[in-house]
Amino acid sequence: MRALALAALAGLLVASAGEATPSRPATVKIAIEAMKFSPADVTVKPGATIVWINNDVVAHTVTSKAGAFDSKVILPGGTFKYVARRKGDFAYICSLHPMSADLKVR
Repeated sequence: MRALALAALAGLLVASAGEATPSRPATVKIAIEAMKFSPADVTVKPGATIVWINNDVVAHTVTSKAGAFDSKVILPGGTFKYVARRKGDFAYICSLHPMSADLKVR
C-alpha cells in the first residue's frame, strides 16, 4: 500500500514538473547620477517595468523624445516608473539638463 502511494506521488510530481510557471515581467532599474542615466542603453521585453531612481543632488526628468512617457520633475531621491507595453526604440532625455539615453523594447 505504501509503495502504491509513493508511486502515485512520484507520478504527480513528474506530471507537474512539465507545467510552465508563468514568468513575471522584468523590472529594470536605471540610476540617474553624476548628470547621466546609468545604464544609458537598455533593452527590455514588452511588459517590463523600468524604474528610474534619481540619486543625483539636483532634479531631473525622464522625457521620451517621441512623447511615449514623461516623468515630469523627479526630485533627488525620487523615482519614476514606466511599463513598456509596446515594442520600439524610445530615445529619452532630461528636459532640464543635456542628458540622453535609449530604451529599446523588443
